Amino acid sequence: MADRKTVKAALTAQRIETPSWAYGNSGTRFKTFLQEGVPRDPFEKLDDAAQVHAFTGIAPSVALHIPWDRVDDYTALGAHAESLGLTLGAINPNTFQEDEYRLGSICNPDPAVRRKAQAHLLECVDIMDATGSDALSLWFADGLNYPGQDSLAERQQRLSEALRAAYDRLGEDQRMLLEYKFFEPAFYATDVPDWGTSYAHCLDLGERAQVLVDTGHHAPGTNIEFIVAFLLGRGRLGGFHFNSRFYADDDLMVGAADPFQLFRIMHEIVRAGALEESANVAFMLDQCHNLEPKIPALIRSVLNVQEATAKALLVDGDALAGAQREGDVLGANAVLMDAYNTDVRPLLAAVREDMGIDPDPIAAYHRSGYAEKIIAGREDGTPAGWGA
Repeated sequence: MADRKTVKAALTAQRIETPSWAYGNSGTRFKTFLQEGVPRDPFEKLDDAAQVHAFTGIAPSVALHIPWDRVDDYTALGAHAESLGLTLGAINPNTFQEDEYRLGSICNPDPAVRRKAQAHLLECVDIMDATGSDALSLWFADGLNYPGQDSLAERQQRLSEALRAAYDRLGEDQRMLLEYKFFEPAFYATDVPDWGTSYAHCLDLGERAQVLVDTGHHAPGTNIEFIVAFLLGRGRLGGFHFNSRFYADDDLMVGAADPFQLFRIMHEIVRAGALEESANVAFMLDQCHNLEPKIPALIRSVLNVQEATAKALLVDGDALAGAQREGDVLGANAVLMDAYNTDVRPLLAAVREDMGIDPDPIAAYHRSGYAEKIIAGREDGTPAGWGA
């Protein structure tokens, strides 16, 4: 177990990226409930993201989604981020909201549709160059609803060709993160359905292609920490999209549904030394706050990741390894449970005080008056959201 000073240093250095789309209106396939004070453009999304960083101290980067966050001048957007103490993070292409993509994007049987999707991926690498981003974060809704609808094998070949074209366009300091999802919107077969498929394509591409683990994109009962440990051991864990699920891809606040699972994942991260910046594992949120206010929900998610990380840092590694060597099943489990059951809130409050921020970020945000300010100041215009 690390000493208190080391634990506090690790928690202070931790970085969690927030997603621009989480600040806009979002919903389910049934309804999007509109909220007051929602940003109207990418610049206002950054304004809100700056609040999350200000009250947590560890969320200085913001992922962009294109075309939702497309602007005429990315240099100006980057300058605005810098003025707020932020940086622009991963670039996420959108290949699932065009009518042409009803049968898929880069795996579509129509070559013209594939060319359009491929051009968008390359456009997003251009945006990476303009923003200084080092990560192209890919998720594809491509798949099939019925047996015989298309060739499973040919779709994998199309996928390989498109990924290769995008990978070859990347700069030396840029990487590709390939996400997976076992179903939805396709229900018979998804073209990147699991971590194994993503891993295989990444191996084909090269060292700068890595797997992105979305914690909501697994079948019930999946042992996500096993996947994390496997990919870490082979240098192919590119990062996370943190969220929670009760049933499927629910996109709830991370740690809300199963905080013990989040702890187990972070234990594997800590065990492998992957909290270190040199490990190049991106800790990103990917969530849709349909009912709850956007900024407090993102602050809460950051705090939940912090708590799980703090508990993982408190695991007595020597005692755990000793129990494992001796085959002490209950003893080994008890070491993990002792750390998980530790109340780390006083420790995190002390970390924040050392950083010069309020020990209670949620309460501090509510006292700040920022929510009332943006509600009053954003009455005109079109709120950002899915497709905007």
